[in-house]
Amino acid sequence: MHDLSYFREHLDLYADMAKNRGITLDLESFRVFDRERRELITETEQLKAKRNKASDEIARLKKEKQNADAILADIQTVSKKIKESDERITNLDNIQRDLLLGIPNIPHSSVPVGASAADNVEVRRWGTPPTFDFAPKPHWEVGERAGILDLAVATKITGARFAVYKSWGARLERALANFFLDVHTREHGYTEILPPFLVNTASLMGSGQLPKFAADLFKVADTDFWLTPTSEVELHNMYRDETVSEDILPINVTAWTACFRSEAGAAGKDTRGILRQHQFQKVELFKFTKPEKSYEEHEKLVANAESVLQKLGLHYRTMLLSTGDMGFASAKTYDIEVWLPSAKEFREISSCSNCESFQARRAGIRYKPKSGGKSDFVHTLNGSGLAVGRTWIAVVENYQQADGSILIPEVLRPYMGIDRIPASGQA
Repeated sequence: MHDLSYFREHLDLYADMAKNRGITLDLESFRVFDRERRELITETEQLKAKRNKASDEIARLKKEKQNADAILADIQTVSKKIKESDERITNLDNIQRDLLLGIPNIPHSSVPVGASAADNVEVRRWGTPPTFDFAPKPHWEVGERAGILDLAVATKITGARFAVYKSWGARLERALANFFLDVHTREHGYTEILPPFLVNTASLMGSGQLPKFAADLFKVADTDFWLTPTSEVELHNMYRDETVSEDILPINVTAWTACFRSEAGAAGKDTRGILRQHQFQKVELFKFTKPEKSYEEHEKLVANAESVLQKLGLHYRTMLLSTGDMGFASAKTYDIEVWLPSAKEFREISSCSNCESFQARRAGIRYKPKSGGKSDFVHTLNGSGLAVGRTWIAVVENYQQADGSILIPEVLRPYMGIDRIPASGQA
């Protein structure tokens, strides 16, 4: 969310932001209702001063046993105008708040201007694609052949875009999540959190999912609960409406949760396999930092996510997103994309964003400087470390063998207890 005064004084900046992000902002309407609101506030304050003065005069006349009917009649008219103005101001306040809640973050100056993902910039890549002496199969074929993935049963139990992992497939999903958490807590200094998987409306508003992305969420009927779309929501809201000490920054937390998304805009996309699901598991990385340290911490967060892929021996590239492809709350985003040999393409496995003070302002999260003085909003950063299901896909595809078995990356073998998933899916 944006500061009202800053927004009002920098409308040209927001017009440029909208152009670069490829969105439309009705700034002229804002100018009109903002002018009306400010004029109404001034007029109402004058009317209230007039009413207060009249009330004093009425009290004086009554004390002197003089007639105050004329002033009483006038004050009733004034009070009616004040009531009407206050109602209109409240209405304009709501309009203004809704407008500000729907305006995305301003991209950082280092973000490339572009209309779409085609304008993203490759920053680096690591490793090389595996070589096969056979045509590599997509993960759903490998998984079904090995008896570790059953999409038909998931459809029977629930519906499309759900998965049932079986046998070593279920073990692999669990192993990956545990491996991620161990690396981030033991090597990267994150504190593990296990939050609720249900969140309330205030939490979704605070992190920026509401009101804009309501169609992408699942709401529990007749409650204020929503299924979490990402544990970014829970981790961010741990400090909602709080002021933390500068001494404890940066705060680095990580969480494993299931995530739930309606994929409202994904009709017809990635319908085969488990790349795009209504329910998936993810290990999230989240940071609260001082403003002057946030971009340094952003690079560290990206490196933390990349290190997991390196340990798994998975080929990937890191992309700096353009203005037209970055998320609503982000000021700068790197996507990490892992290589999938069946399609011979890179696919997103982690998105790491610096939201600066955008989310903190919405959620009222500040820090108090050690030197004293005025508190300021923290900067918040988030990233997948990693999406478990998509890493499952990458392991299955990149380590598949001609006989249908799947080699286990060395770092996962202590978690799996085997070095290869047999073609039959049996131990």
